[in-house]
Amino acid sequence: MTSPALWRIEHGDTDEVPLIVNVPHAGTYLPPSIAQTLSAAGLRVPDTDWHVDKLVDFVPSLGATLMVATHSRIAVDLNRDPSGDALYPGASNTEICPTATFASEPIYRSGLTPGTETIAARVEHYWRPYQHQLAAEIARIKRKHGVCILLDAHSIVSEVPRFFAGKLPDLNLGSADGNSCAASLAQLAFGCLGHAEGFTAVHNGRFKGGFITRHYGDPADNVHALQLEMAQCCYMNETEPLLYDASRAAALKAILMVLVEKLMNWRQLPGAETKK
Repeated sequence: MTSPALWRIEHGDTDEVPLIVNVPHAGTYLPPSIAQTLSAAGLRVPDTDWHVDKLVDFVPSLGATLMVATHSRIAVDLNRDPSGDALYPGASNTEICPTATFASEPIYRSGLTPGTETIAARVEHYWRPYQHQLAAEIARIKRKHGVCILLDAHSIVSEVPRFFAGKLPDLNLGSADGNSCAASLAQLAFGCLGHAEGFTAVHNGRFKGGFITRHYGDPADNVHALQLEMAQCCYMNETEPLLYDASRAAALKAILMVLVEKLMNWRQLPGAETKK
């Protein structure tokens, strides 16, 4: 199999709006050089944000940009800082090249865990090109519109004792404790999610936003970033074979459409905090 490009991008079908929806963890491709080092657990590409790209496939039809990673987060985690700084100090964190699944299973076969040089090479080969492209998309939209809104879309199995007790709320909005976007934008987004019938929601709960949200979100420079972490039970089967459930997903997809429309029209609302 020929190695795919590191990402795919679909631009808006109509007059483009100042919004990017980024999906960094839905990729499942494993380069052969990495696959041959993996355990049985690792070969299952665990902890993928299954089907999130399908949930947001409507984004280009609304005029926004959709960017989706193609490679598994096992190769490199695009939402982690290569410096190794923990997203959540004091809690369990995963590395830029994860070595254990969310269920604490080893990802690599004995003696084949990547070392410092291998990790650095993966950062250069996979992580930096993706970040450069995402930064270029943000800059392009900001040049055109004067502002860019970035929604980083993720999902996770609803119960992961390694990271949180009990069941995760369905919709988890993160704004880096209010630092990655204008307050009025976060309020608008959570107003949509918090009132979604049949779903539970929280803002800056267990998931406040990863590297992408924290790094690119710069409201003083008119770049506003949010992360949405969705519980997978809302739209798919959480056990093998991890199938997308269209009937269950329909309600969530409808909410996401409303959310995207609200985000891309935020600038037109009274009180929108854009800088000149």
